Amino acid sequence: MKKLLLFVTLLSLTTLGWAGSDRENSNDRLDHAARVLHDIMAAPDTGIPEEVLEHARCVAVVPHMIKGGFVFGAENGRGVATCRTANGWSAPAFFAITGGSWGLQIGIEGVDLVMIIQNEKGMQQLLSSKFQLSGDASAAAGPVGRHASANTDWKLETEILTYSRARGVFAGLTLTGASIRRDDDSMQAIYGRHVSTRAVLLGEKAVPSAAESFLNAVRGAKAQAVRAAK
Repeated sequence: MKKLLLFVTLLSLTTLGWAGSDRENSNDRLDHAARVLHDIMAAPDTGIPEEVLEHARCVAVVPHMIKGGFVFGAENGRGVATCRTANGWSAPAFFAITGGSWGLQIGIEGVDLVMIIQNEKGMQQLLSSKFQLSGDASAAAGPVGRHASANTDWKLETEILTYSRARGVFAGLTLTGASIRRDDDSMQAIYGRHVSTRAVLLGEKAVPSAAESFLNAVRGAKAQAVRAAK
């Protein structure tokens, strides 16, 4: 009986350690995502255009996605997303992204990814907790610069605009076939059990204090774009 009690105690401590680690990693991800968005928008001529941010339904950031090879797929990418609600931007939901084929950043090991979800259909895919880019949801490289192109195809035909930053270079990114799914460990660490991605992104959960830096970066992104365009 003593051995059994000792085993249960050790298991409980291990579980608490894992939970604490998941929480710290999730908080770090929020801080890193905030810095990525702020740094990208601080570039006067190569940020996300004001028009794109104005129409954004949701914003998702994957800081420092790791990959490798000559033609590579996304591996172990973990990000955060927030959506517009009647009361402002929602608490962040945590997700993972895997697979997919990438353009241009051949041989790069670390890439920051930003996704702008533009319409209701794209938002519903994000709320579903699992979908595939260019399969369930259309995705295309987003326009870059002070203003979006006069060509409105980016706004009318695409649900998700994708961007990347690698070695200081920021550009629209073609990302095909990547799978996006809920990050269960982070969601449970921050919100507890049985909290859905839908509930978080629809504004039904309070914003955790650790998320303020990320949400402030999202709120300030359009203002940065407006200042850069002047």
